Amino acid sequence: MMVLLKLVCAHFIGDFVLQPKSWVWEKERNKAQSRKLYLHVLIHGLLVGLFLWDRSGWAWALAVMLFHLTIDLVKLYAQKPDSKARWFLIDQAMHLLSLIGIWMVGSGVDVSEIYSRTEPSVLWLFGTAILFLTAVSGIVVQVLLSTWSRVLEKEFDDSLSNAGKYIGILERLFVFTFVVTGNWAAIGFLLAAKSVFRFGDLKESKDRKLTEYILIGTLLSFGIAIATGMLVASLS
Repeated sequence: MMVLLKLVCAHFIGDFVLQPKSWVWEKERNKAQSRKLYLHVLIHGLLVGLFLWDRSGWAWALAVMLFHLTIDLVKLYAQKPDSKARWFLIDQAMHLLSLIGIWMVGSGVDVSEIYSRTEPSVLWLFGTAILFLTAVSGIVVQVLLSTWSRVLEKEFDDSLSNAGKYIGILERLFVFTFVVTGNWAAIGFLLAAKSVFRFGDLKESKDRKLTEYILIGTLLSFGIAIATGMLVASLS
């Protein structure tokens, strides 16, 4: 399980921390001719080799690079402007499934033996979870709400730069902490507090679209954090 955790952590860093938006745009524009695509895949391989740090690690890195390149190419040629959100989710699901497959084949793990293996290190478990909540899940929520956010940006643009991003990160970290420590009541307090602060904006705007957008975004953010916290609590 430790190897799989390191593979997933390397994927999160390679796809969401070390990949600027300019690279994404360049890949979408040039597809297979994009230099950034191959640099992006190379970074994934280097991260895997660094995290595993043994001779066999580079065989794992090569497998990850080949699968990652194939999946990214499928996404680049299959997605359309109106299906980017759907293909983002498909792309991430395919990457995670490929990592699970590589781990099972490389480690010789049988499905029935997965839960009998040594528990993953607490440090790697919590580190990967926090990385997911800070660097990954915000992009997931943004992509899922992208259709509505483009409409609202034209009407409501008087907010601090990246304020929503950092508010989302903080609320997910708070919820995650409450879940793993068993303080479920504090989640209700946090949700109520956010509702109080947002009430003035919603009342002033008198816009149903903005209210629905904020509600969906909040529920998605809280739901992701709660699910992550429950998963970590069950594995730790």
